[in-house]
Amino acid sequence: MSHLASKFRLLCLSNGHGEDIIAVRILQELQQCSVDLDIAALPIVGEGRAYITAGIPIVGSVQVMPSGGFIYMSGRQLMRDLQGGLLQLTLTQTKALRTWLKQGGVVLAVGDIVPLLFAWWSGVDYAFVGTAQSEYYIRDDVKMLAKPSILDRCLGLSESVYHPFYRWLMFHPRCKAVFPRDSLTAKNLQKWSIPVFDLGNPMMDRLEPTRSLQLPHQPSLTILLLPGSRTPEAYANWQQILQAVVNLSETFSDRSLQFLGAIAPGVSTEPLCQMLVSAGFCLSKDLTFNYKNASIVLTQKAYNDCLHLADIAIAMAGTATEQFVGLGKPAILIPGKGPQFTYNFAEAQSRLLGSSVILLQQPQQAGEAIKSLLVDSDRLAQIAANGYRRMGAPGAAQRIAERLIEQFGAN
Repeated sequence: MSHLASKFRLLCLSNGHGEDIIAVRILQELQQCSVDLDIAALPIVGEGRAYITAGIPIVGSVQVMPSGGFIYMSGRQLMRDLQGGLLQLTLTQTKALRTWLKQGGVVLAVGDIVPLLFAWWSGVDYAFVGTAQSEYYIRDDVKMLAKPSILDRCLGLSESVYHPFYRWLMFHPRCKAVFPRDSLTAKNLQKWSIPVFDLGNPMMDRLEPTRSLQLPHQPSLTILLLPGSRTPEAYANWQQILQAVVNLSETFSDRSLQFLGAIAPGVSTEPLCQMLVSAGFCLSKDLTFNYKNASIVLTQKAYNDCLHLADIAIAMAGTATEQFVGLGKPAILIPGKGPQFTYNFAEAQSRLLGSSVILLQQPQQAGEAIKSLLVDSDRLAQIAANGYRRMGAPGAAQRIAERLIEQFGAN
């Protein structure tokens, strides 16, 4: 990759923990391309821990809102955020955005319409990595999932998951590049002469196993447990997941089961352990529990290993579920009470990921769902192909970084 002749100034905007991680991957690839690089980040939602860990400077104020960034889930969540200082935070952030750009530079927006609006408002050239929206929410590779209403057709809401105002922001002369999350979405956006580049989904980057997780035995079936990354929601999700675990132990009483609890760094394991003991699990050693024919290992340091070792996931998470499916594996979804993983969120995720996920109504249905899945080799093969197609191949962050340099390097 060629080096830049002049300083490349870029401010990255993102709105969520998963979006921050994707943004960091792209920025780190940029750092590999040039020594004369001036980058900073403005995390619109949360504290921007991913940026801090990566040593990327943060511009302006950061604050955790009560909704965790999920204000679109309900008007109640929006009201909680407004009471928590959302308007003041937004004003402070937009001021910091303009201040940083006074010395020149471009904006990279990662996420949904919120950072894209910030990028447009900045007054400078910008690019957009669309992590939240996909045509798979409303159509599959063949047809629409539901017949659009007359009103939707009249307002142009059925033509794309990106509605007209969204598309206007991406078609704007200062928007120089748009990177959708999948090929189906990229192909559809090209109809409006938007500067679309189908380069893959950075969500699938850096998932190689580290082989640091040592399992106590060789099980006949390994199941990944994903309670999510936000507290206190993750603790409530864990309670639901444990019901599914007990059901699986009963359904597969003649088999050795290994459960891997991939716990986010911001989630305390202490409440999770207490719930395990209350459910009848016995602690055998640090963060390893036994129950009849099953064992559960909790880890906060071997996420990639968990993804690769597991055959199936019981998931109540966003990004982690998509990454697991992208490896060609099936996931069982159990709706929770939110604010993120509600029934509506899980139902939307099932449309996004298609046949790779099975949406249950109750945790106790997990055993029969997995039992029927394991005996259907054709279905498992179709699930693998579907996951690869919807999530894409690794290396997207590097490809996006190269495109950004080609697009903005001379600025």
